[in-house]
Amino acid sequence: MTMDYEVLFNQVKKASKSLVGLTDERIDAVLERTADRLEAACADIMAANRRDLEKLSPDDPRYDRLLLDEARISAIAEDTRNVAALDAPSGKVLARRSLRNGLVLEKITVPFGVIGVIYEARPNVTCDVFALCLKSRNACVLKGGSDAEHSNSAIIKIIREVLQEQGINPSAATLLPSSREAASELLRAVEQVDLIIPRGSARLIRYVRENAKVPVIETGAGICHIYFDEFGDEKIAPRIIDNAKTRRVSVCNALDCLLVHAKRIGDLPILCGLLADKNVTIHADDRAYAALEGHYPVRLLKHSTRESYGTEFLSYQMAVRTVDSLDEALEHIDRYSSKHSEAIISDNRENAERFVQEVDAACVYVNAPTSFTDGAQFGLGAEIGISTQKLHARGPMALAELNTYKWVIRGHGQIRE
Repeated sequence: MTMDYEVLFNQVKKASKSLVGLTDERIDAVLERTADRLEAACADIMAANRRDLEKLSPDDPRYDRLLLDEARISAIAEDTRNVAALDAPSGKVLARRSLRNGLVLEKITVPFGVIGVIYEARPNVTCDVFALCLKSRNACVLKGGSDAEHSNSAIIKIIREVLQEQGINPSAATLLPSSREAASELLRAVEQVDLIIPRGSARLIRYVRENAKVPVIETGAGICHIYFDEFGDEKIAPRIIDNAKTRRVSVCNALDCLLVHAKRIGDLPILCGLLADKNVTIHADDRAYAALEGHYPVRLLKHSTRESYGTEFLSYQMAVRTVDSLDEALEHIDRYSSKHSEAIISDNRENAERFVQEVDAACVYVNAPTSFTDGAQFGLGAEIGISTQKLHARGPMALAELNTYKWVIRGHGQIRE
């Protein structure tokens, strides 16, 4: 049976209009109820998730992102409750002033309306996007990948049941088929969808950017670097590097390339010491390879190639390159960065501040790991993605970034001369 996407998108658009008048209390009740139902349906969700996992090898980088166990489902439910506890972003007066003619101008936050999100093997995104969109009074159209089809369907079923029970149009949370056709229709839904947000690989983001007719905010792909400066502290560096790389290798804020100043190349075995325990494969340039040889497991040490740099590994692998100066480190990052998260380890204030000023990325760290790039870690409650562009939003896109604004002008018969 052929799906009429125009009718479907119009239903979502209609649902978005009904969200504007909902009270904060009613929205929060829906989110709390959704969290409870997710935990109650844990066994059903895990069963659906197992059907998806059967299609992947455990060695596939997508496997960890796709996996849902009891702890992760509880975390999704808790994140939903956390969103309910946040302040709603809509209806806030950002600016107010009176003109000489008596007109009163107000700049007020308002929802976009309908937000479309295209994502890959991340079933948690299904609930995260719904919670953030409902709290910000946006309807959402979700297009997940075929690798998470059963997991996404199980979660959206619960969400729509709760909406129905609470008297809210369930079209406010709509999951599209996992087909390529559905993605194409979403990207062309100019009259019905206000914004598209892709979450996933650089390949997915590039496809969305090149094919969308709806405005796009790019999120997701993270090619992240840490530069260990000439004046870096070798005592704090190993834990920073290890945390950035191995806390969770399949996420966009994970470390992909370590740059080491040539004067500190002798410290490289110390810097990478904790990585060996986690079985991290290192792709090293000649100088770094020589420094690690005999100090790092031979089975985990490889010579780097041109493709080693600018790669988002999403696995227990990373590149190491030796640089002769801060300038060279900055040039490397400028060439290969995805403008997501970059870090410097240095006790030299001048070098650190220059790094902060010159690195073009959404998040720039000094003596801390890139693993902190996350809406919850930033105190924003949650995020719909990490924006790597400069228009509208940059970095974690939380509730505030899911609203735009409009001007409201109040008068009493004034006319313009």
